[in-house]
Parts: sequence; C-alpha cells; structure tokens
Amino acid sequence: LIGRLMFELPEEMGLIAIAVRQTQGKGRGGNVWLSPVGCALSTLHITIPLHSNLGQRIPFIQHLVSLAVVESVRSIPGYEDIDLRVKWPNDIYYSDLMKLGGVLVNSTLIETTFHILIGLGFNVNNSNPTICINDLITKFNKEEGTNLKALTADCLIARTVTMLERLIGIFQEKGPNGVLPHYYKYWVHSGKQVRLHNEEGPIAWIVGIDDYGFLQVHEEGKGVESVHPDGNSFDMLRNLIVPK
Repeated sequence: LIGRLMFELPEEMGLIAIAVRQTQGKGRGGNVWLSPVGCALSTLHITIPLHSNLGQRIPFIQHLVSLAVVESVRSIPGYEDIDLRVKWPNDIYYSDLMKLGGVLVNSTLIETTFHILIGLGFNVNNSNPTICINDLITKFNKEEGTNLKALTADCLIARTVTMLERLIGIFQEKGPNGVLPHYYKYWVHSGKQVRLHNEEGPIAWIVGIDDYGFLQVHEEGKGVESVHPDGNSFDMLRNLIVPK
C-alpha cells in the first residue's frame, strides 16, 4: 500500500501504515518476524535528500530508528532506567539478554531524493515469544517499589516517530557526532570481545561505529576495521561477527 502511495503524495506529507496484527512479517535476510497481538507494528515512509549529511550516510537510518524506539520509552519522566537498549545494526534489546524489536530499512533513490521505507516491530504488551516493554516496566516496579504505568503500542509508535524526526534533524545539522554519544549510552556492545569469521577466528574488540554507520572492530596487530551490516550479522549468543 505504501509502496504505491509514496510517490504520489507531496514531498512534505508524511505517510505511515500501522498494523494491529501482521501475518507475513519480514526480518533481515529473509527471516520471519512473529507478530502476535501486543506488538507495535508500522511502516514509515520518509524522504532524505541525497546531498545531505544523512543522505551521504544512509546506513545510519536504522541506528537512528532503533535509538528512537529506546528513547520513546526512556525519555518519559520516571522511565529513564527501564533497561531497553540498542544492538547493532538494527535490534532493540532488553539489556544484552533478549531481543524485543527490530528495524528493516529499504531505500530507493529517485533523482536526488532517497525514499526510505522503515519497517518497525517491537513488543509492547506481549510476553511471548520473547519479552515485552511492559514486562520490563513490571519488573522495574517490583525491584524499585515504583508504580509506573504500562505503555500502549499507539503511544510508543507516536513517540518513536516524533523522536526519529528530532534525531534526523540533529544528524542533518551536526552529522554522526551529533547522535553517536547518545547512541553509545544505550548500546549493548561497549568493550565486548568477539571472534571474527568463525569460532576459531581471530579475537577482536568492538570499538564503535564509523562515520557511515558500520561497526568498527580492533584486531590485535591489525588496527581498526569496519564491518558492513549488509554482509555480516552480530550473533550475541555465539559472540561472533558472522559473514553471511
């Protein structure tokens, strides 16, 4: 639906599709995304000028969206310590333990404008198949003696889109350095050690993200190298950077 509409609307008009249920959800690399009731499910269309800070660094969009989801919760007064985090390149996590959301970005360049479709799904009020944001709030209330209210999918979709607009504005004005300190505040990888290529591969340490949104790792004796998300996925369970 959005694919048909997005080229017909005025450039300044926003477009988003929101689903309560989704029967054919897709993840990265052809994976299936399970979508029970209680997920926040949406596809957002945005346009980015090619000759802009973000237009020259399009892979950063997935990081901005992941950060916007985390910020949609953790920017609410009282909810700052809910342990929602980002995982490179496109996941939303509970601590470094469990995935509860993901981002899928498709881009089409028409003349000098990128048309970006952002697929977004994150668990708000469904304890299965993994964990959800309201589970984290319940856990926090028990541990801290607080009485934070449960959140709704529509509220968090709205807050995420608002936060994404703000982050895009900051990035367009200041470039990567405008958002990376905030991103690192919430990401799960600081100082983590990984093996490259396979389980017996060389050891490397995660350094951060380069100016184009690619993961940087430091391999002893070889310096810092960038790993591209299109060809690699980061497997938290096996502690590997895996070429696909």
